[in-house]
Amino acid sequence: MTNLPLLFRSATIIALAGLLFPLMLRAQAPKPMSLPQTLRASQWKKRVLLVAAPNAQQADFRQQQALLASQQAALAERDFLVLPVLYEQLSAADTQFLTREIGIKPPAFAVVLIGKDGGVKERSSRPMQPENLFGTVDKMPMRRQEMRK
Repeated sequence: MTNLPLLFRSATIIALAGLLFPLMLRAQAPKPMSLPQTLRASQWKKRVLLVAAPNAQQADFRQQQALLASQQAALAERDFLVLPVLYEQLSAADTQFLTREIGIKPPAFAVVLIGKDGGVKERSSRPMQPENLFGTVDKMPMRRQEMRK
């Protein structure tokens, strides 16, 4: 009988831990990087393809995702980071950055190719065909140097 309160206390502690643990994990999860931070982190390492749309159900967004889905090896070979940008999920600061620095005007669909140097190389208001995208990249001096190595 003397163990009953100890068992009760242990069960209470375990139950509380079960409730608090998910909250602690969420509090410790790293905050996602802002769009400018992501682009800075990619500079000189990755070519970034921004695929911007109001939401993931938007027709042009879905078409662009489908066009790129079968091109994973070609994207990897060219050091691409495909970055979906959904306006409904952006902070006000990221939306402002897109407008001012990248030239995208929400809610319009846009595809923007950003080179390893951080500069905008190409933009389109329609889904971009992978062969056109790769043709543009393969003409760049940095990519030609990569192909020679």
